[in-house]
Amino acid sequence: MKFCSLLFVPADSEKKFAKARETGADGLILDLEDSVAPPVKAAARATLGGWIDASSGPRGWGFWVRINPFDSGLAMDDLAAVVRPGLDGILLPKSNGGQDVVRLGHCLDALEARAGMAPGHVKIIVVATETAPAMFALGSYAPAHPRLAALTWGAEDLAAVVGSTSNKDESGDWSAPYQLARSLCLMGASAAGVPALDTLYADFRDDDGLVRSCRQSRRDGFAGRLAIHPAQVAGIKRAFTPSPEDVALAHKVVAAFEANPGLGTIGIDGKMYDIPHLKLARRTLAAATEG
Repeated sequence: MKFCSLLFVPADSEKKFAKARETGADGLILDLEDSVAPPVKAAARATLGGWIDASSGPRGWGFWVRINPFDSGLAMDDLAAVVRPGLDGILLPKSNGGQDVVRLGHCLDALEARAGMAPGHVKIIVVATETAPAMFALGSYAPAHPRLAALTWGAEDLAAVVGSTSNKDESGDWSAPYQLARSLCLMGASAAGVPALDTLYADFRDDDGLVRSCRQSRRDGFAGRLAIHPAQVAGIKRAFTPSPEDVALAHKVVAAFEANPGLGTIGIDGKMYDIPHLKLARRTLAAATEG
């Protein structure tokens, strides 16, 4: 399952869904939460079920659905409408911790059985920083639930909860509370042994800024990024795909350690490499293969 680029698509727009399918995104997240107004959520659910049915055959992208949060009273109706052959996963918003993944997992167990799906097929990505309690529970996703596929984070809902007038500082970077949320998401995902996905880059017209930001994300350890607009997909994929130079060095590091299995430190081209470098090299090669 690929997570380099996941594109949000409103679940009430067939035109946007058709366009999104042609972007090359690794996954489409059909959104029943924030991008669908309350009066049309029921209609969006029904339409979305038909799209999932029509997409149940072979395709090059994952079919994900962001449901409404548990405390909205809408989550079970969302799940009942979308858990069917063709669905790959659920994006769970406003999770308060690992217990919400367990709760969602129980729901999916029953709904998969009803739909005749293989047990455990539907995976879960968690938006892990949208509530105040969630910030104290980033370690609760480890050990990972069998359905847990990735963690991501969000700043807008957290800002509303804590009363921030802005989540950015004067330079346009995340202010301290949101840098903390981003870092804890990354650490929580690492503890659980699942990929961390960076949050949205809001300015979809700023291609250069997006690529710079994504390169920082990859540098810090994120495996991919969420996209808010089809135009962002290409830039995200480009930034998260290891360069030929990165791949060449990774091959050198792996080959050197394989040729010298008894060594913990190896010199290559005048630089010293140890076991953490070997792990990073293998991760680079895996990312290059997935790309």
